[in-house]
Amino acid sequence: MKRSKKWSVLGISLLSMVLFAGIASAHVTVLPKQAAQNSNEVFTVRVPSEKENATTKSIKVKIPDGVKVSRVEPKAGWKHELETNAETKAIVSVTWTAEGEGLAKTEFTEFRLSGKISADAKQLVWKAYQTYSDNSLVEWVGGDGADYPAAVTTVTAGTGESDGHGGGSSGSAGTAPDTGTASGSEGSGDAAPETPVSNSGGDSSAGTPEPAASADNSATAQESAPVTAADAGSKSDTLSRTLSIAALALAASAFVISVSRKKR
Repeated sequence: MKRSKKWSVLGISLLSMVLFAGIASAHVTVLPKQAAQNSNEVFTVRVPSEKENATTKSIKVKIPDGVKVSRVEPKAGWKHELETNAETKAIVSVTWTAEGEGLAKTEFTEFRLSGKISADAKQLVWKAYQTYSDNSLVEWVGGDGADYPAAVTTVTAGTGESDGHGGGSSGSAGTAPDTGTASGSEGSGDAAPETPVSNSGGDSSAGTPEPAASADNSATAQESAPVTAADAGSKSDTLSRTLSIAALALAASAFVISVSRKKR
């Protein structure tokens, strides 16, 4: 009987450790996780705060080789500072600093950057430096599997047809207008007047708008993709908090059982 109780306490303790290990994986991340070469992107830097008795006061992100950041989205309650290369004037890092108390342990926020990925980029490694109100510094610069890994954006082969405006929140959304409208809609518009189908056959004229409709649908789908990614991230944060509460409850139960056994 005593052995079975002992094993039950051990099992609860191990389960708590596993749950806490999952909770501790709330890293600084950069979205999207994948983008195309030579595309314009809006990058989202997601910052969770993890310390018990201190708040996140600032976050510095170094701009990786392979991307040229040109704009930073203003964020209420935070000020940002740009560090530039003395010769090229290119932005090499951005630091956001809270104007108030900063982020508590159960909070996170997101910052956004706009830039263009180079035509020969393979991956973008985003190194981040998180400073807390107690002056402690967490450096998110490690490799895959490290306790504090840097965020990585994988870069895939692109078409090189970016329009240079970066209108979407992902690379595919930024390049969609070039591949859809420029080649499809304009080509069909020029050819239509030369063919005698306006009077004899309505099938061809009716079919002409289809490429534009397809391009619109494609653009709409692309624009909704980042929102889906953000929603998934929010659900992940909610799950982490739920697991944290469950882990605390299990740990408390294990402690109570252990104390009661010692009294017996």
